[in-house]
Amino acid sequence: MRVLITAGPTYEPLDPVRFLGNRSTGKMGYALAEAFAAAGAEVTLISGPSQLPDPPTPLIQTQRVETAAEMFAAAAAAAPGADVWVFAAAVADYRPARLEAEKIKKSGDTLTLELIKNVDIAATLGQSKRPEQFSVGFALETTDELAHARGKLHRKNFDLVVLNSLRDAGAGFGHDTNKVQVLDRAGRVRNFELQAKTDLARALVQLVLASLPN
Repeated sequence: MRVLITAGPTYEPLDPVRFLGNRSTGKMGYALAEAFAAAGAEVTLISGPSQLPDPPTPLIQTQRVETAAEMFAAAAAAAPGADVWVFAAAVADYRPARLEAEKIKKSGDTLTLELIKNVDIAATLGQSKRPEQFSVGFALETTDELAHARGKLHRKNFDLVVLNSLRDAGAGFGHDTNKVQVLDRAGRVRNFELQAKTDLARALVQLVLASLPN
């Protein structure tokens, strides 16, 4: 079985020293990569900027990228040959319209940036997903969590959505633990209580394997 996983943040440069980014560490995506490899899968791990080392197992091929555009290109190349897609990366929705060649100098009391939308990697690849392929998305929400997650499930052609809420202590970016709800296309919602991300990754992999089409 071949698995594609995206992990970590993306950085969208403003100038040679500054970027737009987020607090994702990549811990959940990396844990999932190792859990799939432990189950015997060949994994392509496409990682945004992360301090985590490449997983040492030869079953995981790690590709390092920086921007959303680079992550999309790498994912689009790997997706057709993968049986399972897992979109665990926190991809920047927007990028600066202009990359300055030199460091932006301080001038005045305000600075206005023009941003343009990045490609939605999961939604775009979901348009070409074959019936035998299985797609898992992640949703980090702060309000109306279940409603937003259900919308992503259908809009992006996911088979499962893993929902994080920033309201839950110990869950989300930067933690070694996580607490999630998993939604499927049949309307079921499964609750996974707070636990180590490594343990949660193993549980999610077992759920994915049990849910694959025959």
